[in-house]
Amino acid sequence: MRQALLGRLLAATLAVLTVGSRAWAQEPAPAAPSGPWLHAVTLMGQPKYPADFKAFDYADPAAPKGGLVRLGAQGGFDNFNVVVSGLKGDLEGGIAILYDTLMTESADEPFTSYGLLADGVRLADDLSAVSYRLREGAHWHDGAPITAEDVVWSFDTLKANSPFYAAYYQTVTKAAVTGPREVTFTFAEKGNRELPQVIGQLRVLPKHWWTGKDAQGRPRDATQTTLEIPLGSGPYRLAKFEPGRSATYERVADYWGKDLPVNAGRNNFGTMRYEYFRDSTVLIEALKGDLFDFRQENVARNWATAYDNFPAVKDGRLIKEEFPDRGNGTMQAFVFNTRRPKFADPRVRRAFNLAMNFEEMNRSLFFGLYKRIDSYYFGSELASSGLPQGEELAILESVKYKVPASVFTTPYTNPVNGNPDAVRANLREAVRLLKEAGYELRNGQMTDVKTGEPLTLEFLEFQSVFERVVLPFAAQLKLIGINSSLRVIDQAQYQNRLRAFDFDVTTSSWGESLSPGNEQREYWGSAAADKAGSRNLIGIKDPAIDALIERVIYAADRPGVLAATHALDRVLLAHDYVVPQWASNVARTLRWNRFAHPKTLPLYGSSGFPTTWWYDEALAAKTGAPR
Repeated sequence: MRQALLGRLLAATLAVLTVGSRAWAQEPAPAAPSGPWLHAVTLMGQPKYPADFKAFDYADPAAPKGGLVRLGAQGGFDNFNVVVSGLKGDLEGGIAILYDTLMTESADEPFTSYGLLADGVRLADDLSAVSYRLREGAHWHDGAPITAEDVVWSFDTLKANSPFYAAYYQTVTKAAVTGPREVTFTFAEKGNRELPQVIGQLRVLPKHWWTGKDAQGRPRDATQTTLEIPLGSGPYRLAKFEPGRSATYERVADYWGKDLPVNAGRNNFGTMRYEYFRDSTVLIEALKGDLFDFRQENVARNWATAYDNFPAVKDGRLIKEEFPDRGNGTMQAFVFNTRRPKFADPRVRRAFNLAMNFEEMNRSLFFGLYKRIDSYYFGSELASSGLPQGEELAILESVKYKVPASVFTTPYTNPVNGNPDAVRANLREAVRLLKEAGYELRNGQMTDVKTGEPLTLEFLEFQSVFERVVLPFAAQLKLIGINSSLRVIDQAQYQNRLRAFDFDVTTSSWGESLSPGNEQREYWGSAAADKAGSRNLIGIKDPAIDALIERVIYAADRPGVLAATHALDRVLLAHDYVVPQWASNVARTLRWNRFAHPKTLPLYGSSGFPTTWWYDEALAAKTGAPR
């Protein structure tokens, strides 16, 4: 539930000494924490569920097993290797369900983790290290035991070869075997409450498989893409696939963890199939054609117009349903690449916001279904509001001379358009700000006074659906002498250009959990600004923001987390790094009526589909069996 350093290799690999059938880390090994073994760890006081709990409240242990669920995906795939995910090919979307992690998170608590592969976790008093104890009996699908050596190899390999994991684990300095079933991770910093749980999310891979040979006798290579079906440990195995078109997963009958409390009432489907389609329009038609079962609709126009006259919706075979979306904050926006000089001035960036007529777009394009985003943590209690007070004000005072003065005097608001008078007033204000920033209108073109260069920009996207929102924005910019163009390219090329920060403006989003932490460095931190592939697309290099990120990470309690995040949010907004777009506080879904769910849905997991749902034979008999 969290999120780079390209090509970074580990300085050294762990040497191992074989003792009997076990491998042990050679000296010097880190000292393992000596505290009590815990069944769960949390950032929010005490875990909700005791050590002897039977199931999560939002899962039904009596749920029937079996049946087929088909999930739709856009594009294609040419890779089953999670190590090089996002770096060398398009990863198949369901492949993660092959692997268990050390811990698993509860969906009705903010960032609380319970043991999965690990049956115990032990923390150093100063949080400089964490140890995980693996469960007896945990094994791979080939029957081989899951070992501490697998955990260490997975950490080393992911950190060495994945830009995401290199950034995510950058302050985790070492993983070492410190007991027969025990792994200890040491950290470069103390007091970071989130790091133990971040490590608990580690996806453990089978060392013996990846360092072995394939059916043709060729050595496997974890640094390359592959379409060889990989060995897993989780509730499903990959049974068959058609490259780029579909992947079918079957429930593992002898899955080692099927009786664990964290798995009770989960992973109920006998078969899960991912079906791939060319683009979003084809996806909609495929859903209507009963080629897959479930869709979360993110386009307001489709929700309002694409389904209501469809016979299956009218007769209840295809269900439209909204679920509350409480578990995340979000920022979705037009993102400026501030590495380019023309976007370095915040007055220029604010002028673009003034020119965007969201109110008219919401009325004419979105059927009034969206709200304007006004926070980097929109939709959650982490969003700032009003003027800073109390602990938040004290935090901001510590960086007072490094942040815009407006942080203390003026709550952030987006410009409001929607009527001709407001539009004219906002465009006049945009022109005024551009003039202050060194531009003037020459022959109808907004021109840099010093260089004589016109102010132009290119919107870079990978889906043609963005035309309908970019073109009205471009028309407004044209009114103040700014010419823009839209370039839509294929997804692989788009990702490569973003990794190289080769764009003017693009659309991006940052999902936020209710417990922000280390990923904030990757999103907004100076160290990530010039690292190819990082999530700091904006290119933020700001010492005050760096300091506020550290206040978020090292906050001692929930009130401290809220105060520090509110302060960070307020400063990010004050710089006008982006033109915020729009969002909704509900998840809009469609499903063929073959499935049932527990009475209690996850508090922070929207619908919980498909993890805690199941195939309902009676409903399927009325709707018709899936193909």
